[in-house]
Amino acid sequence: MKTTKQTEYASSDVAQTQDTENGIQKNNGAERAFTELERSVYAALETYANVHRGSGHNSLVSSQLYEHARGVVLEYMGLNKDKYIVIFSSPKRTSELISLLKPGSYQSITSREVGLPLGITAIAVEKKALPKGSPTECGGGTARLVAAGWIIWNTGPDKFEAGTPPIVNVIAFGKALLLLKRYGKDIFKKLPNNDLGITELLYKDDMEQYSGVELMEHLRKTLIGRGFIVPTLEGEKPFVNLDNSASTPTFQPIWNTFRQSLRLPERRKQDVVNEVKAVCSELLGAPLEKYDIIFTKNTTESINLVSESLGRSTDKDTEPAVLISLLEHSSNDLPWRMASKKSLVRLPVDSEGFVNLVELENSLREYNQDHKHGKKRIKIVALSGASNVLGTCNDIEKISPIVHKYGAKLLVDGAQVVAHKKVEMEKDEIDFLAFSAHKVYAPFGTGVLIARKGLLNHKADELKQIQSSGEENIGGVAALGKALVLLRRIGMDVVHEEEQALTRLALEGLSKVPHLKIFGIKDPNSSQFDKKIGVIVFETKDILHNKLAEEMFQKGGIGVRYGCHCSHLLIKHLLDINPVLEQVQRVVLTVSPKTQLPGVVRVSLGVENTKEDIDVLVDVLNRLTSQAKVKPNGDEKKAIAEAETEFQKELEEFSQTAVHRVYAYAE
Repeated sequence: MKTTKQTEYASSDVAQTQDTENGIQKNNGAERAFTELERSVYAALETYANVHRGSGHNSLVSSQLYEHARGVVLEYMGLNKDKYIVIFSSPKRTSELISLLKPGSYQSITSREVGLPLGITAIAVEKKALPKGSPTECGGGTARLVAAGWIIWNTGPDKFEAGTPPIVNVIAFGKALLLLKRYGKDIFKKLPNNDLGITELLYKDDMEQYSGVELMEHLRKTLIGRGFIVPTLEGEKPFVNLDNSASTPTFQPIWNTFRQSLRLPERRKQDVVNEVKAVCSELLGAPLEKYDIIFTKNTTESINLVSESLGRSTDKDTEPAVLISLLEHSSNDLPWRMASKKSLVRLPVDSEGFVNLVELENSLREYNQDHKHGKKRIKIVALSGASNVLGTCNDIEKISPIVHKYGAKLLVDGAQVVAHKKVEMEKDEIDFLAFSAHKVYAPFGTGVLIARKGLLNHKADELKQIQSSGEENIGGVAALGKALVLLRRIGMDVVHEEEQALTRLALEGLSKVPHLKIFGIKDPNSSQFDKKIGVIVFETKDILHNKLAEEMFQKGGIGVRYGCHCSHLLIKHLLDINPVLEQVQRVVLTVSPKTQLPGVVRVSLGVENTKEDIDVLVDVLNRLTSQAKVKPNGDEKKAIAEAETEFQKELEEFSQTAVHRVYAYAE
């Protein structure tokens, strides 16, 4: 499979730079092993996307790379793949899962044992020994179907890997195990440290002289995987990533920080942690003297920590309730169900996806002032900063005073907002903020929880375990810091303005596509448009959502997301799926788990995207919707079927080539 010149030479350029870096010569096994590891991770980043949950070439390849790592673990441990499955976990969640397993039913290995600070534990569990019932940590990806009163949990590893997993770190871990077999089990422990200072690690790069729009434009040119050529039914084309809400790719300066941080001496790692906390504090307006900043594995784990804290309330006079909205992602819904039992209050939203502030206040007054619901009190209002489906941004500045007026605390799920719009925690009196680095151009397995001091109800030793679990992934922490430094230099107001310009262009183009129905804010001239990020969802009556997404990558090389987007209740509301049909879905999915449910296609923009990407999107959708009206004759159907069969072969070859590039050894 052909690639662009950048793709052909980028890895070798990186290797050449590393060969001479700090005068170190690659003349021993440890250096050769680490260079090979870097080459493989870089190759994985060239086709990076969220796993299992998107359409397009990158999602397909990343899913195969991720699943291949499970097989590598089992092979390394000498275990039968028919008898065992592998679950990838953070150090904290590992202890919780193992406590539910019978002795002798599992084996585990950590990245720390391997000699790499990736924050990964691989647990190989006998399939028959997997715990039944609800997972200890829940959220995105753990549930197959969600309704207001019931949940169908996923099966296999997905049930125990809540939220987006540390995909790149897992792939790196898998490749490292292969390298151990080749070079020896202690090879990475023999790797010499590279003691960079904080300034060089986080603040130095080739674009220091730029800021604002100019920096954004130069940064785009360093996108890893930029212009990667992929097969389509219409020949080879550059891949167009329009799935930034699921996960974001990364850029060369962030990758450099990640790879360099893996070789830092222990004494330097705490300096990195402290500096990245300071960067988070400044960018998000959360003074360190007033807020605790805790690194986790992702947004889901961060929210689960707050829900667990709430569940430990010792107040005997009240029962905790949590108020969320219909907008919420599973990661800001399912954890609260576990903490507050049946005391989950859900606010409706209007047709554009906004919460009614009068209804918000009425609910808080009923529970916390008028006591109309017995001992139940709304302790936390947990709302998304921006919807991952409609792109609408809650007006936190107006919501916060209402929440605090009635004695509740405010948690903002910032997964979709931190990379796209300015957040000011102290100014808006946000008590908790959760977000993920993989949605902020640093896809190396780090999440963040920022909490007002004194609010988390965890014991000192538990907090220490939580903190050490997240900080073990020093590469992810450092990469997040670099990503936030770059965003700060661009300016969040600039990011928002540039992405709004693209969103406006996309809405104008999509509004002219025949038979396409857009949900949420459709008019760029709407007074609410400024409260929208670059997320657009749509459907067409002529093509099912999964088929439309499939055809977008088959014919246009476009990667998007389709389905329910882990926001099942909102999607059912948008598509008018009534309670009767909802119960039918429940029965059908129980009998046939692979059944495709109703959903929508989502386009989501990021710093990498340009006007040319929007032009490709609109052109492809125009052609697909127009062709859907034309019914092919017998010969045409046969020709289409043959072309699709041939394309599937090309796609399989493309995927296998990508997997080989990562896991095979460079000779």
